[in-house]
Amino acid sequence: MFSPQGPSLRELAVQALSSVERGYDLLAPKFDHTPFRTPDAILDATADVLRPLGPFGAGLDVCCGTGAGMRVLRPLCEGRITGVDFSGGMLDQAAEAHPDAEWVRADVRALEFTGEFDLAVTFGALGHLLPAERPAIFAGVYRALRPGGLFAFPLGAPPRIASAQYWALLGFDAVMRVRNAVWRPPFVMYYRTCPLGAVRDDLAAAGFTVTSAPMPSLGRRTDGTPRYRLVLARKAADGTG
Repeated sequence: MFSPQGPSLRELAVQALSSVERGYDLLAPKFDHTPFRTPDAILDATADVLRPLGPFGAGLDVCCGTGAGMRVLRPLCEGRITGVDFSGGMLDQAAEAHPDAEWVRADVRALEFTGEFDLAVTFGALGHLLPAERPAIFAGVYRALRPGGLFAFPLGAPPRIASAQYWALLGFDAVMRVRNAVWRPPFVMYYRTCPLGAVRDDLAAAGFTVTSAPMPSLGRRTDGTPRYRLVLARKAADGTG
């Protein structure tokens, strides 16, 4: 799973027994050498879907980590590009890799931007947020966007119940729930808390008009449905919901 430059088993264990923020501070120097970093194929597929909808002005990466999302924002945005995350360690790595971007340390559950961005993206972050936290996050992204702005992020199709992946993810989430029941601080990282229907409902409640688009370059499942879809949440052109 990991390259020789990635974290050791001991380092992963320490991270897993930390809070989300402290865990990612510890992991940050080696994060890009782990499978947790969003693969370039997903980033490029996102850009492929967004490109015909642009160009955009200013761009925001929500829960930016080490800045992988700049691969999407930089070619699509004509204005400033900004990443926001609560891990100082991740932001340090992002700033070193992408000195042309702006980096903001903040809690995404309480974003303070107002009408500053035309495109917002996020990659791999929703599993670190409990379902009850999504409304505040989506409301913050809505405020951060200018009228007509777009919030986009990829979601994978749920694995078939008979597949090994389904049971592996179910087992991982079960272990994580047990860990959080017996150990503090909690480390929120779940793979099965973001079904498309629930996410769509939360986005609509925040005021967005929600559609989705297949991501063809990431392939299709055996039944012909796309393996990934890009959720496209649009703020009304007059700024209302």
